[in-house]
Amino acid sequence: MEIFSLLELLHILGAMVLFGTGLGIAFFMALANRSGNVPLIAGTARIVVIADIALMATAFVLQPVTGLGMAHIAHLHVWQSWIAISLSLYAAIGVLWLPGFWLNLQMRDMAATALAAGTPLPPRYQRFLRVWFWCGWPGLVAIVAILYFMVTQPEYW
Repeated sequence: MEIFSLLELLHILGAMVLFGTGLGIAFFMALANRSGNVPLIAGTARIVVIADIALMATAFVLQPVTGLGMAHIAHLHVWQSWIAISLSLYAAIGVLWLPGFWLNLQMRDMAATALAAGTPLPPRYQRFLRVWFWCGWPGLVAIVAILYFMVTQPEYW
């Protein structure tokens, strides 16, 4: 397999992991939190942090490496309109993901503390959950926009 094809495959897989994991995390957190079941919420929050580290962070690093590698091989300038737009959206995703990850850590810890103490989740948890939600959705929309550019600009590849 030539290097460009390998980079392209890794880039597409990374995009799928970002989108799929992000959507999956949002779905499972929403279901767990709707249940009001503290043990379920604590377990889900713990797994979400693991997914954020193992899947989201890895894919987040992989995307610019593979994308810039393909652009270099194809002799494309990163400031071409669609690449610049994609990089800008990617930066926005990062700006939203970092506080979202911090919120995940805090919610995981609050849920674990409530579980250990046998108490309900603190009101602060619900505030963090709302902010986490509003950090996540724009990021997912931005990923869809980037995927749109990947699909509609194939003549460059």
